[in-house]
Order: sequence, then structure tokens, then C-alpha cells
Amino acid sequence: MPVRVPRLLGQVGVEVALARVLPAIVRHARPCPGRHLVTSEASERGRAAPRADYPDRHRRPSVTDATGAPTAADGGPPAPPEEVLLEIEAVAVDLARIAGERIMETLTREIAVEYKDQGEDGRPPSNPVSEVDHAVEQFLRERVGERFPDHGIIGEEIDTHPDRDDAFVWAVDPVDGTTNFINGFPLYAVSIGVLHHGLPVVGAIWCSTGHTLRPGVYHARRGGELCFDGEAMPSGRPATGVTRKLGAGPAGSPGRFRGWDIRVTGSAAIECAFVAAGIFQYAVFTAPSIWDVAGGVCLSQAAGLSVMTNGPRGVEDFRRFEAPREVTDDREPSVRDWRQFIAMGSEEATGGIGEMMSRRRNRVMFRVRRVLWRFAARFLIPR
Repeated sequence: MPVRVPRLLGQVGVEVALARVLPAIVRHARPCPGRHLVTSEASERGRAAPRADYPDRHRRPSVTDATGAPTAADGGPPAPPEEVLLEIEAVAVDLARIAGERIMETLTREIAVEYKDQGEDGRPPSNPVSEVDHAVEQFLRERVGERFPDHGIIGEEIDTHPDRDDAFVWAVDPVDGTTNFINGFPLYAVSIGVLHHGLPVVGAIWCSTGHTLRPGVYHARRGGELCFDGEAMPSGRPATGVTRKLGAGPAGSPGRFRGWDIRVTGSAAIECAFVAAGIFQYAVFTAPSIWDVAGGVCLSQAAGLSVMTNGPRGVEDFRRFEAPREVTDDREPSVRDWRQFIAMGSEEATGGIGEMMSRRRNRVMFRVRRVLWRFAARFLIPR
């Protein structure tokens, strides 16, 4: 057999190996440990719609038409009427407030706590869930089902999946920051996000404390203003002499985001609300669940802030929550399975984070390719 034949076969084998191995390696090497990306259709829409150069680079206008009604700017299904969103927002705010009051009522009594991860090899248990989590989620599910029987519901503690035909889906976290709550650390939240065909249209987050140093509900609807307990909030915080501001990032991340003082609150929902309120300049989440951030995305967008996520070509504008292409279980994926990198905040902050993530991703890709080609040259290509 001529030498060029096995060499050619070896090169074909290398290409096949790269096609099979490289995506799996890159999924684990990316900054986002989640493996699911937005669909190619959404990505094409994202590339086809360049970002506008707004006069104020820290804020972006709400997606509305001339009358102030929300629009389907990314080519998706038409947005629901304003009166529908007003009704949903009012219900979400009411439910978030009642749920928060029920949580506060339990502070003076003993509550039962279990751990989802019992720990192995001497490791302590982790990921707690209390009876309050279960009771509050059950309350939210019942009330939403009574008021909107045709809406789907996703909750952290009850493993259900919405139907494909559900136009509206509620993503609720009954107690976001359970570890804080059961230990008496006063930072926890009730998070409610309502999606319309995956697009965040209503957000309501009850926080145990906020910018007024009291409990309350941050809320918004698509095309509307950011509010706190029914009162519209001013855009941003008053000007001060502070030059080094706060950001919320994963534990152990201070060195990754230079120029910011990093805070980890233990509650993703509170961090989202604090970004919208202007307390934090940004928040970064590596692989949150949909109920952690669905409400917060709506709040940030109502505040005119940027929301970014991973795309096929790096970090790009967030469009909508979508089901992943595949899951490990033997079932059809749903939007409940969404988990991927997401960041929200001022354009200055998120733009810098996006550039940093893209550079890191490019470095990782280069190193992976170099290792694979060295392996192929040594073991797969005949000499």
C-alpha cells in the first residue's frame, strides 16, 4: 500500500476524532460549566441584529413601540398585550409579597431541614431544603394555577416540566438563599419570573432587605419601569465619589474581575435585584437554574441594563430562555433544563466581562487544539 494512503486515512481519523472529542472538551473548558447553548436559529437572529450605539453607554432603551407596548424585537412570537402583562405583574407582586411574609413568620420557630446532597467520603451534607421552601412553592403553584390555569409552572423544589404548548411559564424559587435563611443570615428572596415563549416578560423578587433597608418587592414588566413596592425607581444611584464599585460574582472570583469589589451574597435573586437597583454594577452566574435568574433578567432589562450569555461565537446578547438540545435523562428537554453562563449589568461592566470571557475562551480553544494535534501527530498519523 502506498505510504500516502495510510497517511490520508490517519488524517481522516484525526478529523473524526476531533469532531467527536473537541466539543466535549470545550464544553468542560469554557468559563460556563453548563453545556447548553442558545439554538442556532437564535444565534443567527443575534448576529443579524447588531447592537445600537446608544448615547448613554450604561443603559439601553426598553423594547417598546411608539405607544410604549412591548414588541417582539428578536423575531419571536408577538408580545402579549399590555393589559395582560399588567395583570400578571400585579399577581406576581402580590404572590411574592405574601410568600415573603410567610417566610418572615417562621423566623421565631423551629423548622425542619433536609439536605439534597447527603455527602460521601466524609464530606458534610450540602444543598439544604427546608419545610418552608416546600410550603411556599406549593402555595405559589396553587395560586398561579387558580388564577392562570393555562400557564405552566417551574419550581426549584417540585420537579415538573412545562408543556410545549404553554405560552406562559412561571419560574419560581420559593426561598432563594436557603442556606442563609436556615442559619439566620438575613439575605434571602422569593423569586418569580414569568416567560412568554421563553422571553422574560414579568419579574417580581421579594427581598429580605433592599436599598431602603427593609423588605420589599422589586418588580417590572416588559416595556415598563423598574419598581419597588409599586413606586417607580430612579435610574441608578445618586452620583458619589466612589470610583471602585461593587459587583456580584461566583465564590473565589475576585481576581478574575479586576477593578471591582466582589460580593457573594448567597442568593442569586438578591444579586439580580441589587444590580437592577444600582447597588451592584453587575452580576455574573456561571450556570444558574432558570428560577434563579428569570425574574432578575426582566428587572435588569426594565432598568435598561445589558444581559449577556454564551453563544456559539462567544458572549452575546441574551435573547430568551430555551430548552437545551439534549439532556442526560431519557426524555424530551424542556426550558426547565436551561443552565448556562449569564451576566447582567451596565454596558461598561458586561462589555468588559464579555471581552474577558472571549479572550479566555480563545486561549482555551487554542490550547485544546494544540494538545489534540500534538497527540494526533504522534499517535494517529502514520509516518
